[in-house]
This record gives sequence, C-alpha cells and structure tokens, in this order.
Amino acid sequence: MIRKIDAHTVREAVEEAYRHCKEESGGRNADYIPYLAGVPAHLFGIAACLPDGSVITAGDTEYAFGIESVSKVPTALLAMEQYGAGQLLHKIGADATGLPFNSIMAILLERDHPSTPLVNAGAIAACSMIRPTGSMVKPVGDASGKWKAITDFLEKLCGSPLVLQDELYKSESETNFNNRSIAWLLRNYGRIYDDPELSLDLYTRQCSLGVTARQLAVAAA
Repeated sequence: MIRKIDAHTVREAVEEAYRHCKEESGGRNADYIPYLAGVPAHLFGIAACLPDGSVITAGDTEYAFGIESVSKVPTALLAMEQYGAGQLLHKIGADATGLPFNSIMAILLERDHPSTPLVNAGAIAACSMIRPTGSMVKPVGDASGKWKAITDFLEKLCGSPLVLQDELYKSESETNFNNRSIAWLLRNYGRIYDDPELSLDLYTRQCSLGVTARQLAVAAA
C-alpha cells in the first residue's frame, strides 16, 4: 500500500532535522580547491521537493554552492539518455573502485576493466561522451555544443537557470593537476572519447556551476 505523502509531516521532519543539526560545527571546508576554503562554513539548509512540485525548506536554501561532484550524477544520466545504459556500461562501467574518488592508481589497476561515472575518471570520460545539443554524430571537438547539452539538461532537472561561478572555475582550473593526469591516462588506455583537455575543461566547468539546495531537491524529485 502506498501512503499519501503528508506535507505537514514532511515539514515537521525537515524543521526538526534543521534544528538538530544547525549548530553542528565539526569538520572543515574542503581546501584542495582554494575557493572552497573561503565559503562561509555556517551556511546550512535543507530542502525537500514533494511529488506535487511544492518545496519545503529550512535554512540557507537559496545560497548557490558549487555543485562539485553532485554534477557527476546528471552527466551520467545524460550520457545514458544519449547512448543507452549498455553503452555507458561498456564505455565507462558501473563498479565501485574501492579507492578514493580522485585515484590515479584505480585507472592503472583497472586498465580495460569498467569503472564508474561517479568518480573523477569516469565523470571526465562521461563528459567526453556527451553529444552536442541536437547532434547525433560522433561527439568530437564541439566544446560549446557539449557545454550547452550539459547545462540544458541540468537546468531542466533543476527547473531553473544555473550560473557558472567564475571564481570557482578559475580556482579549480589552476589547481586540477591530478585531474589532468587522469584525463591523459584515460587517453593512454583508450577510455576517453574526445580531446582530453576539452573533456577535462567540461568537467571542471560543470563542477563550478552554482546550485541551491532548493534546486537540488527539485532535480532529485
């Protein structure tokens, strides 16, 4: 039996969770990207989107954070939509590496073994696969067309426009040495499907999009 979702009950749960967690001050900002270290650490919000499209919120749900690795999910979905699940499985894979999300060793160990689009290597490969908007041809070299396809898909999911955070994009581009190594190692093993630098830049840009908790709630719904 499927129970009807009670908006009042969801609102109470969201507000209780917010009250319980809002004073938590443990941990620290990620600092491997310098820009992220400067994001105000007190910001915190919760959003839940119900099946009827209404959004219940508490806290800082209109602040645009860098989407970062959350962007891996919609890009994988877009690649799956464009190619089908079988091709995504063949070209990238769906197995956890058992190693850190930015591991170079995982690529060396796997070689032709499938990886996953939810780690950096697989996400860069997914960006390389994306077809430009309106194109059914081999997706090579059209950076602007691919970027439009990625952002159009994300904005469709979120239900509202997204803005590239230029300072975050600059900060990531100046420090993404590990990801550059990953992109070229993928090229060595034939597991990237467009120019490595172009594909890496698409990945870096998509990670630098600003997104609010409200937009993510809508996308998840």
